Amino acid sequence: MNSSANETSPHYFVPNPSRHPAMAALGLFFVILGASQWVNGADWGRYSTVFGLLWFLVVLFQWFGDAIGESEAGRYGQQVDGSFRWSMSWFIYSEVMFFLAFFAALWWVRAHSLPALGSPENAMLWPDFKAVWPSVAAGATGSPAGTVEPFTSMTPFWLPTVNTALLLSSGVTLTIAHHALIAGDRGRTIAFMWLTVLLGITFLSVQGYEYFHAYHELNLKLSSGVYGSTFFMLTGFHGFHVLVGMLMLLFITLRLQKGHFTAARHFGFEGAAWYWHFVDVVWLGLYVTVYWL
Repeated sequence: MNSSANETSPHYFVPNPSRHPAMAALGLFFVILGASQWVNGADWGRYSTVFGLLWFLVVLFQWFGDAIGESEAGRYGQQVDGSFRWSMSWFIYSEVMFFLAFFAALWWVRAHSLPALGSPENAMLWPDFKAVWPSVAAGATGSPAGTVEPFTSMTPFWLPTVNTALLLSSGVTLTIAHHALIAGDRGRTIAFMWLTVLLGITFLSVQGYEYFHAYHELNLKLSSGVYGSTFFMLTGFHGFHVLVGMLMLLFITLRLQKGHFTAARHFGFEGAAWYWHFVDVVWLGLYVTVYWL
């Protein structure tokens, strides 16, 4: 939501017919077509996937540019502002449900599946199996058939703890930037926004190094049984959300440098901040359940 919207704006803004939805759907068509053929061994599938993604990103760039232009022209009134807030709220709610599904899968494996597999009935079939979490322990194995290579599980020290400090710090710097914007101090806002973006980039870099360490030194992979799959699915999807949130904050910062947003009208800033704080909270859940428990 732009700074220049005011009470003289139309009650509800109806945009002109746009090519963007059709162009975005076309890009996604090539993504789905290419991905489906790629996983089935067709070499051309990868090129279709990359082409579709690039096409889709270009369309989004143009689409968002049009929306920003309409916002800066003062075409968005209070009704549109309310629509944006509800839309972002429901979007974050859907993301909460997304992560809850993966947290529930982790809980179900540990609380139900493992005890069931370690029951006396299954012990007759796999006498060497031990219902331990992670599926590696001295004198025990979670893969008596040898389908899972031995690996070392992750601990909270020290990279995950460093990343926790980075994300919590980024939440603080973002809050400081928000208060500075409300106070009309644009220079302070921009400075702390750049610091927040830098902290997000550092988090992703540390997580990338953590993955490299896990793969090459701990032999922990996505194929390392249910421990490996849940670890990489939860932390990997969270890392993707950090990337998306960091890009949101980056473009908001660039808009701030162009003079967009004011103390009274800045929902674009607030929406990105909501998303970033959501990412912070999810990481705290991951830090406790994945690395400590």
